[in-house]
Amino acid sequence: MEALLPFALILVAFYFLILRPQRARAKQAEQLQATIAPGVEIMTTSGIYGTIREVRDDSIVLEVSPGSTLRITKGAVGRVLADEASAVDDGDEAPDADSDDVGLQVDTDADAASRRSPSAE
Repeated sequence: MEALLPFALILVAFYFLILRPQRARAKQAEQLQATIAPGVEIMTTSGIYGTIREVRDDSIVLEVSPGSTLRITKGAVGRVLADEASAVDDGDEAPDADSDDVGLQVDTDADAASRRSPSAE
């Protein structure tokens, strides 16, 4: 009986570390597929932004710029951007450009000039 205990623990760990998260990801992908409709803005898994113009059986026609369309598979949809815009409209505050947690900061001319060394001029 004691010989089966480590084997049982390995099976339980396998379930919680691999199978359960995989099921959660599959459910999330299924919910994402349900939100796909014409007029919705999306970002593909490769980082292309666009608006869905047509939904077919296994593909989507994505307008990336006025008059320019791409045909992609439904599985290539990375996220739906309409939810992010509606969250801001619902009263949630958008991140402030002056906050410290913004990764990109813009240098003004005065800041850049103060950091220049005299030998660089």
